[in-house]
Amino acid sequence: MRLRALLETDALGLRLLGGEDELDRTVRGVMTTDLRDPSRYLSGGELVLTGLAWRRDTEDSEPFVRILAGAGVAGLAAGEAELGDIPGDLVEACRQHRLPLFAVNETVAFATITEHVVRQVSGERAGDLAAVVDRHRRLMTSGPAGGGPEVVLDLLTSDLDLRAWVLSPTGRQIAGAGASLPGPLGAALAGHHLAATRTGRRGPHRAAVAGTTYSLFPIRNTGRGAVPAARDVRESVLSDWLLAVEADASDWPAARLDLLQGVTQLIAVERDRRDAARTVRRRLAQEVLELVQAGAAPAEIAARLRVAAPVLLPGLGVAPQWQVVVARVDWSSGDQVGAGDDIASGPVAQALLEEILVDPAVSGPESADRIAVAHTGEEAIALVPLPTPTTVAADPGEGAAGDGDAEALDADPGLHADALLASVREPLSAGLADDGRLTLGVSAAVHSAEGLRGALEEARHARRVAAARPGRVCAAGHHELASHVLLLPFVPDDVRRAFTARLLDPLRDYDRRHRAELIETLEAFLDCDGSWTRCAARLHLHVNTLRYRVGRIEQLTGRDLSRLEDKLDFFLALRMS
Repeated sequence: MRLRALLETDALGLRLLGGEDELDRTVRGVMTTDLRDPSRYLSGGELVLTGLAWRRDTEDSEPFVRILAGAGVAGLAAGEAELGDIPGDLVEACRQHRLPLFAVNETVAFATITEHVVRQVSGERAGDLAAVVDRHRRLMTSGPAGGGPEVVLDLLTSDLDLRAWVLSPTGRQIAGAGASLPGPLGAALAGHHLAATRTGRRGPHRAAVAGTTYSLFPIRNTGRGAVPAARDVRESVLSDWLLAVEADASDWPAARLDLLQGVTQLIAVERDRRDAARTVRRRLAQEVLELVQAGAAPAEIAARLRVAAPVLLPGLGVAPQWQVVVARVDWSSGDQVGAGDDIASGPVAQALLEEILVDPAVSGPESADRIAVAHTGEEAIALVPLPTPTTVAADPGEGAAGDGDAEALDADPGLHADALLASVREPLSAGLADDGRLTLGVSAAVHSAEGLRGALEEARHARRVAAARPGRVCAAGHHELASHVLLLPFVPDDVRRAFTARLLDPLRDYDRRHRAELIETLEAFLDCDGSWTRCAARLHLHVNTLRYRVGRIEQLTGRDLSRLEDKLDFFLALRMS
């Protein structure tokens, strides 16, 4: 039973004096004591009843409470019959050690409380065990074929009062019982799960988010697409689902833990069935990709696209536009030479890209039906169909507004690199930890088979641009390939280091010695297009102070910030540093 239930029983005469945030603790038993040190009789989880006979002065309260807290008791109930009001030093000691404290009315006997707790705990244990046994039987007979993960989760809620959700590695809800999880909460739980998994700890993992405790159970992919016997956790960590349960499983009996492990196995079977349904889309993507890379005639590629369009956009009736997205997961070897070299990253990148391309606001396991992803080597390549503007334009009766919307779609249709990663960056960074990177490139939309080869190369170039940036999860889009950022990733590292050192090292050395903030001033000055007044306002400086700093920059580097060539050199040095 929970401590909270004690307050809801008027006959017990309990009054809460502190520990409101700890009332969800589980009570496993009850003990009455007036010993100054009862630790040898405590095993944890008890509600301790005391008449305060052990207390002689104010100094006695803190050691007594410290002993109880160290033994892991659930709470302390002090009788008012001996001293009247509960002493303030006892209240303060319980607050200090986060131990819930109750006052017991002098008209209530400790035997009454003891009898109530023992009866409730014994009854709940028996009932819970019976429910677990029955649940095993019913779950195994219903199975995934009986309606998918939702059926299993509904049974957990109705019979064991457990709210649970199946989440993807990015935190997107795949299935749930009752209310949906908010997107940020799902992402936070996925991040906790991925971080714990990377440490090698076995599940379930405990996570506290926004004042609520969740237990996170890994759902291992045991089907045909699974990694055999998990040679390395990095081969599966970014593709496994998880079961999030709104409860603290750390004090669960073994029978209940076994039940939840059985639930994860059922959901794993369901996931294998859903993955098998993706086989057609993956094969279509692989066929188109092989034709494009082999330089096949556009007519042959177009024929394959005509086969793919009805599968990926059923009922559309027109040839869509297409976009190509390329993703790669790289693992560094760290201290172990070659430790990341033999990890099969292609399938992981494929499963991850299929997840990233799903609209995060859409729940359910079938929401990736219009995504075709192949993998070749260490790359995953997605062929994404986009409805042509005419298929999504507004009703003709809406007049000019509909025409404007169509023109906007023509101007900038499709996926955008930054938007793809906005909701998944946090959890994926936790899974990549300190030795992994995800880089992603997005092409422009193309209208025909002739444009696919160029779109593939464009997406690959964009991914290389993303790979040159700092951070664990990076993306770049086609629009960035028409600026200086296209050139920077291909500058050799030794040239890059020499160029930036020559321009920026004198400023960094000066900043270290004098805390002059010359680098920050230079960045702001260039960002403000050399405007003295705007730059001074941004840095909250007087214009004369700004002129002094710029003069110092020019003196240390031998450059002139009024010249376009020198401004450009500084700009590129800052981008490459």
